[in-house]
Amino acid sequence: MIPYGKHSIDQSDIDAVVDVLQNKFLTQGETVPAFEKALCDYTGARYCTAVNSGTSGLHVACLAAGVGPGQTVWTVPNSFVASANCALYCGADVDFVDIDPLTRNLCIKDLADKLASAKQNGTLPNVLIVVHFAGASCDMRAISALIKPYDIVLIEDAAHGLGGRYEGSAIGSCQFSDMAVLSFHPVKSITTAEGGAVMTNHAAFAEKLVLYAKHGITRDQSKLTQHHGPWYYEQHVLGFNYRLSDLHAALGLAQLAKLDNFVARRETLAKRYHELISATPIAAKVQLPLLNSDNVESTRLTKSAWHLFMIEVLQPDRTAVYEKLVASGVGVNVHYIPIHWQPFYARRGFRRGQFPNAERFYQRAITLPLFPDMTFEQQDHVVEALQGALL
Repeated sequence: MIPYGKHSIDQSDIDAVVDVLQNKFLTQGETVPAFEKALCDYTGARYCTAVNSGTSGLHVACLAAGVGPGQTVWTVPNSFVASANCALYCGADVDFVDIDPLTRNLCIKDLADKLASAKQNGTLPNVLIVVHFAGASCDMRAISALIKPYDIVLIEDAAHGLGGRYEGSAIGSCQFSDMAVLSFHPVKSITTAEGGAVMTNHAAFAEKLVLYAKHGITRDQSKLTQHHGPWYYEQHVLGFNYRLSDLHAALGLAQLAKLDNFVARRETLAKRYHELISATPIAAKVQLPLLNSDNVESTRLTKSAWHLFMIEVLQPDRTAVYEKLVASGVGVNVHYIPIHWQPFYARRGFRRGQFPNAERFYQRAITLPLFPDMTFEQQDHVVEALQGALL
């Protein structure tokens, strides 16, 4: 079975982890700070807080932004549930903005319309979380300009995006946002097995991120209310144990050195999918994702990290196509069930039909295999199987 996504591990990764096991602290040592600095160097952001998952990163980003009861966070419905759950963890409400059917990212027009309506109704959000779907950045300049008059905190859910670029800057640089959250799950651009990070250029946010990710405890002498001795620490807020271990950070450091090669390979495979599928009779039966070179304004601003390669099946029975592909040894997937369709969110008052673009996309989407170690022979098999499923 060819999986839809897969980590790429070599001897340098193994050696890095073994070195920590044999010679260094397993946690709260020097490797996590080294990984955080390397992420800052790569993205261009000033501060980094490494955490134990992208979900933890979203949670502490919301806490750092002051999200709490009586507040509202907006995000998109075509994402993993963590993009919305993080607001609820803080006791806030959540609402959604529909997507653009071509870019599959947040729709700028829908955002503008929803902001205008919310201003009239007195229901403006406190935070907007945008999701760089499948690795291609949202149009951050346009989004930032729209929300700036309303003093809305802008968080990038960049779990798919590390290694991609927007207007020449690395995704994660926070050029137009307050914070950006990364994920290092095994199918992402790089992996730490499980892990994540929050990037920011604001010292105040960085201080809060560290505090919330580490039990709410500080040893900073300037922040202590008492001084018992060099061992003394204080808990100032209700924080969480979201620390990343040095073992995970060692793997991340080794992986980060290969990130650009990983993304280049993903892009090569994505372009080859376009070429192979476009040359077959099934070209009219599927809608392919946009390439960076496509003549669409929003995509000309971006260089995707190609976390996922998703097609849309333009015929009624997507399920039959999915099942035929799996039977042919192709481990396809579907990303994502719209968040507002989940029973938990239905109980909160959301209903089908509210966000038609995200819903239509879900009903037609199939994620084809794409990962750095994928061979052309495997890709040829995927395309042949897709033809067999559609013809």
